[in-house]
Amino acid sequence: MPKKIVVALGGNAILSDVPTAEAQKESLRKTSEYLVNFIKEGHKLIITHGNGPQVGNLLLQQQGTDSKENPALPLDSCVAMTQGSIGYWLQNSLREALIANNIEKQVVSLITQVQVSPDDPAFKKPSKPIGPFLSEQKAEEEMKNGKGTFIEDAGRGWRKVVPSPKPVNILEYPIVESLINNDVVTISAGGGGIPVVASEEGFKGIEAVIDKDFAAAKLSELVEADYLIILTGVDNIYVNWNKPNQEKLETVSTSELREYIKDNQFAPGSMLPKVEAAIQFVESTEEGKAIITSLENVDKLFDEDGSVTTVVKG
Repeated sequence: MPKKIVVALGGNAILSDVPTAEAQKESLRKTSEYLVNFIKEGHKLIITHGNGPQVGNLLLQQQGTDSKENPALPLDSCVAMTQGSIGYWLQNSLREALIANNIEKQVVSLITQVQVSPDDPAFKKPSKPIGPFLSEQKAEEEMKNGKGTFIEDAGRGWRKVVPSPKPVNILEYPIVESLINNDVVTISAGGGGIPVVASEEGFKGIEAVIDKDFAAAKLSELVEADYLIILTGVDNIYVNWNKPNQEKLETVSTSELREYIKDNQFAPGSMLPKVEAAIQFVESTEEGKAIITSLENVDKLFDEDGSVTTVVKG
């Protein structure tokens, strides 16, 4: 039976070792070959994507050419720019994949604003890694030069961190709902969405980056998706990761995941937000499920043999 599915694609899955536009487009071509299988099966597909590496690189470019004549753009505008560019690449690669499979279907990428609270405590404690991985020495140099706060990110290097408030609403979600109900493959809330806060004049952008998994969870809730699928670098969630007693999680309840979180089983900035986003979506719906797995494993999504991690309410 066809399902309404939101797929959250990581920004690191888009950016290859070569950070050129062509290399990123090639990565998305390969990604689209997997994603088109959802469409072949008749599912209604909404795609969200990360932009951490891309927006970080764009910020570096902005800072490197900052001048009175050509001032650097603020972070919310950089999010919008990367949302547009990645959406453009992904939209075209999906169309190519659809044509290759003799499927006639429209694809659209939607510039999406995500409302956050100006009182969110995240603004007092930046925590979201963006941009390239640096050595500890280079990160210390950047901090000494007033280039922001850097932290070690899950053993992969040091990255700049910025505020990451939680989404409270997605302004364009009724448009997303209308598009998907009309069988249009929709790319939205890219990079977690453009962060905005309410004002007397309407909404205005704010300096922040919203975690794409939380934005995907909020979008899934608002459009009443059947599944939220969060794609990452492993086929399953594990506890006691990289230890002799490492254990794969297959079907796991939200209450069990909360206990694992209390035990610090999931790395902040890596698996933890994915797990928290899955819990958020599943507990906000009657029958919705969340799946966490790798892009290469999507053909096993609906198998019931533990090939993926399925999060259920309980």
